[in-house]
Amino acid sequence: MSRFADIVLPLAQPAYTFAVGEGVEVRVGDAVAVQFGKSTIYTGIVWRLHDTPPSRGEAKPILKVLYDKPLLSELQMRFWEWIADYYICSVGEVMRVALPSAIKSKARCEEEFEPYTPKQEAIVSLVASAFADEVREKLQRRAPKRYEALCALEEAGGVLPRYAIELDAMALKALCRAGLVAIGERPYTLNCEWSKTLLPQLSTAQTKALDEIRNGLTDKMVCLLHGVTSSGKTEIYTHLIAERLARGEDVLFLVPEISLTTQLVERMRGLFGESVTVYHSKLTPHQRTKLYTDMLSSEGGNFVVGARSALFLPYRKLGLIVIDEEHDSSYKQSEPNPRYNGRDAAVVLAMMHGAKCVMGSATPSLESYANYLSGKYAYTQLTERYGGVEMPDIVISDTVRNVKRNERKLHFNKELLDGIAERLERHEQVILFQNRRGYSPYMECPSCGWSARCPKCNVTLSAHQHKGRMVCHYCGYNEPIQRYCPNCKTGELQPMGFGTERVEEAVAQLFPEARVLRLDGDTATSSAAYNRIIGAFARHEADILVGTQIVSKGLDFADVTLIGVLNGDNLLSSPDFRAEERAWQLIMQVAGRSGRRDKRGEVIIQSAEPQHAVYATIGDYERIASRLLAERKQFAYPPFVRIVRITMRSSNKELLVASSLQLGEQLQARFGRRVLGPVTPLIDRVRGEYRVEIMLKVEVESSFSRARGILRDEIKRLRTNKEFRNVTIICDVDI
Repeated sequence: MSRFADIVLPLAQPAYTFAVGEGVEVRVGDAVAVQFGKSTIYTGIVWRLHDTPPSRGEAKPILKVLYDKPLLSELQMRFWEWIADYYICSVGEVMRVALPSAIKSKARCEEEFEPYTPKQEAIVSLVASAFADEVREKLQRRAPKRYEALCALEEAGGVLPRYAIELDAMALKALCRAGLVAIGERPYTLNCEWSKTLLPQLSTAQTKALDEIRNGLTDKMVCLLHGVTSSGKTEIYTHLIAERLARGEDVLFLVPEISLTTQLVERMRGLFGESVTVYHSKLTPHQRTKLYTDMLSSEGGNFVVGARSALFLPYRKLGLIVIDEEHDSSYKQSEPNPRYNGRDAAVVLAMMHGAKCVMGSATPSLESYANYLSGKYAYTQLTERYGGVEMPDIVISDTVRNVKRNERKLHFNKELLDGIAERLERHEQVILFQNRRGYSPYMECPSCGWSARCPKCNVTLSAHQHKGRMVCHYCGYNEPIQRYCPNCKTGELQPMGFGTERVEEAVAQLFPEARVLRLDGDTATSSAAYNRIIGAFARHEADILVGTQIVSKGLDFADVTLIGVLNGDNLLSSPDFRAEERAWQLIMQVAGRSGRRDKRGEVIIQSAEPQHAVYATIGDYERIASRLLAERKQFAYPPFVRIVRITMRSSNKELLVASSLQLGEQLQARFGRRVLGPVTPLIDRVRGEYRVEIMLKVEVESSFSRARGILRDEIKRLRTNKEFRNVTIICDVDI
């Protein structure tokens, strides 16, 4: 009887049926090489084995099975299917982000196709019998560096990786010729051993919180740890992690930003040794693939610190997931598909494994807090900073009043200027927060009002002084900064607004004696650059750090006693129902970098609207959460409804309008008033494509699964019109 296999390819396509040849042994979850199209060879995953031939055409054969064991377990496949179903995309799109690129081999023909093969590690072995006493004495006298290298080898048991031997190639070859060492290779291995050192001593408040978490997790799967900044949440995590690793279980520690992993990993390796593994998208394809394949052979006990992509690793005995800074919007993937939320997906993954999940934040998301209020999550609080350190003083500085009194200089109110001067005099440090990179958001002609705009996107070009360019932050288009207006030929272009570059320039003018560093997307272009800036500031090689929201995350500086928020109103001006929540979270997170030791900190927030409700609730989470939850319920927003944003894109504006109107009518016929739109978004053209949006709201009491099914059907129905097939439709669930 003929055998067939449904195979998932890393494409936005459904699974395709291929023939399993005689004598070919395949299993569900196997990685195989198949030909798709005229000649392209892809790596695919066997999803289902059956005896039903394809309804059209003849099935192409599987070319070969690539590895000796399945690449995916049954549980991983279930997780992929959940992601695809919930976030309205194909399993192939999940495969694109879930597997390291080196595993997803692709070639133009079968001869060029090369599946992943693990690299070997160069090692140096000591020939112990040749390292006699007379040789030792001779080397110690004449070649002390070589002698030290041989002693290090001896202490390590006779074998070390080549990179651990501090000798150049010529010296090492000389030792080989003398018969003292041998050079060879071995496979890289994932070290799952760990030696428990002295775990951090917990305070009374931390011990109480740890006991509450343990008790809460006895009957609930998730516990929300609400601890103020610098309260010692990480110390609590380490005790929970140690318990799981001692049982031989896997632990996943999720962080929202790749940049946060460095300091955290150093801290964890100090406790758990080299078994702490890092996994994120900035690793090389080989590093990610090696870790993935090593975990396939592991029996458990792995400790992974990573960003959201670490959810897709092949865990065998997952016992605990820690989600640090669970409120952070970076957990939500913006593009491409699947547009999943790493925090929510982690809860589902933990449920599938029968594992526990601990979420931590100083400013919990309203969704997580609502889950606690409804009894879905356990909850515990840490209301005091570790060591009895006081929370910082928070001052709201009235920008309008400062302008009227002529007390504002450049971008600084008098209160902030006095505060900076005072800290510099006391040799303390300052962080200045402006949530906009570049020099200025746009350049404008004062004579005719002309401003430079991107030719591909409906946005102004941001000025970057250090590059001498005006840049589009959506598509990357850039052009030189012009001095005079090309429209009226007379006006001199003026920078409007200010970004971190302009703040850095202003600080240099006002405080020429101060040493200033800038931390934003333009300076922290890699982990190495980020660590270099953070390290320099930690070593007190600078007095003032100017940065975007990067400075609000996971940083701990002993001498920072003043935080300046230069434009609090800018955080509240976003046309987003989450604007107040995110502004409050960001202000509280950046404020938490101040006064983390024995000196009390201060936070000065500059605002033209100091009476805003957000400022009135600074430091009072329950108060702002209660108000925002009541508003969300009244106007039908999350967490009381689920929202799907349907974005339609096309370079043909007329075609886009016609297709969006038709889809809007179809959805309104099925969902009624739950459908909003179609509407033109604020930025209606990006990368040469026009955009239209439709919003679908579904009450949490309704069947979201059924709503997604209807939405899929209506999109499929729209595509039956050949004219609309070239319109791109993207569904973003839980925006």
